[in-house]
Amino acid sequence: MPFTPRGTLMIQGTTSDAGKSTLVAGLCRLARRGGVRVAPFKPQNMALNSAVTVDNGEIGRAQALQAIAAGVEARIDFNPVLLKPTSDRGAQVIIHGHAHANLDARAYHEYKLIALDAVLQSYARLRHEFDAVIVEGAGSPAEINLRDRDIANMGFAERVDCPVVLVADIDRGGVFAHLVGTLACLSESERARVRGFVINRFRGDIALLKPGLDWLEAQTGKPVLGVLPYLHGLTLDAEDMLPSQRHTHGAQTQLKVIVPALPRISNHTDFDALRAHPQVDFSYVRGGAAVPSADLIILPGSKSVQRDLAWLRANGWDRAIERHLRYGGKVLGICGGMQMLGREIDDPLGVEGSAGSVNGLALLDLFTELTPEKQLENVTGRLMVDATRAPVRGYEIHMGRTRGSALEKPLVALDSGRIDGAISDDGQIAATYLHGLFDTPEACAALLAWAGVADAQALDYPALREASLERLADSFEQSLDIDAVQAIFAQ
Repeated sequence: MPFTPRGTLMIQGTTSDAGKSTLVAGLCRLARRGGVRVAPFKPQNMALNSAVTVDNGEIGRAQALQAIAAGVEARIDFNPVLLKPTSDRGAQVIIHGHAHANLDARAYHEYKLIALDAVLQSYARLRHEFDAVIVEGAGSPAEINLRDRDIANMGFAERVDCPVVLVADIDRGGVFAHLVGTLACLSESERARVRGFVINRFRGDIALLKPGLDWLEAQTGKPVLGVLPYLHGLTLDAEDMLPSQRHTHGAQTQLKVIVPALPRISNHTDFDALRAHPQVDFSYVRGGAAVPSADLIILPGSKSVQRDLAWLRANGWDRAIERHLRYGGKVLGICGGMQMLGREIDDPLGVEGSAGSVNGLALLDLFTELTPEKQLENVTGRLMVDATRAPVRGYEIHMGRTRGSALEKPLVALDSGRIDGAISDDGQIAATYLHGLFDTPEACAALLAWAGVADAQALDYPALREASLERLADSFEQSLDIDAVQAIFAQ
């Protein structure tokens, strides 16, 4: 039977990274297959991976992926409240796609009444336009210290009166304790709202799991709607968590790429295509680790450029990059990484904290002034690294204006008539404000050729992502009780 839900269902998790985003994406793809006009929705997201929407706003990257799964263009209503951490206690608050304030945790708690209005406005618009809305919670509803004024989990579900399915990750261990313990932390009305469980990332003989499933259903009175297998090799955009494993492809590898794991690294989905590329040995380098030798060093985006620049220096990256360049290596800076490569970063209004200026790495003749206004735009253009002028598609998300003589030799000529970025005179250093550079197959191949790969392959990352979404939906058809899930949706 095709999956043709109507109404609203909310997916909540027992922990962060339990599989909420993936479950919503897979259900969106199944609904799309069934001819349903479906919308993903996350009331509040906290993430440094974001995307630019068709209505020129900013939402969490996971909701952009879910929009792809649903076959609709990403819009601000899919994620009306986005929190982008700037420190351990503070975050930039994005409402309906645009930055409104930098708030600490206590101040944001008071701000939630305003944020709730934005959430309810977006949800109302989606319910009016779409046949079904599949909602993703944030973190866990068992965080009882956050229950007051909650807009991300049960607070939202109770406000709009929608049912909830609870997902848990068995690969972490303790899955039955996670599910039963989460229910125990909920109020009576919230427990009643949970209509069933999904167990995620199972590997092994499901017959050995059956006694536990029977116990869980008897203990809680709620059904297990499915046990999802651990799917290796999915190519899907990460919501926020930095991948831990190194990616190498054996004999095919021609280029070693390293990226510093900045404390406030943003949009590290820029490198998903490189991680998947058969000719690339890719790794993130954590704080405290020695900087290894490489062919290409990429300085990524950052939500707190000055603090992350200080982290680079404290971890010896400034000296390592200078040594790398002396030996003929290549360096690429993206967004905040581009700003770091310049001579100075000036923050006269205290956009990132205390007002003041810091010296950059002085590898390009660039000067950046941080500004409160954020540039948000999807763009297309041509790379200028060689005579092929490879087409590129990307997006800009940055606060700051950059000037300097290095811009006279740009990396990208945009179709709008603007230019972007810079290439050093010796061709060793490149910089750009564009995220998503490697997602366009021709641009990926051109950049790898610039970095030193002979006969660089044009990997089609969007095609890999599409194949992964189809594989995910196929797995859900086999592993979920689709009819039971569809029956739970609230009209």
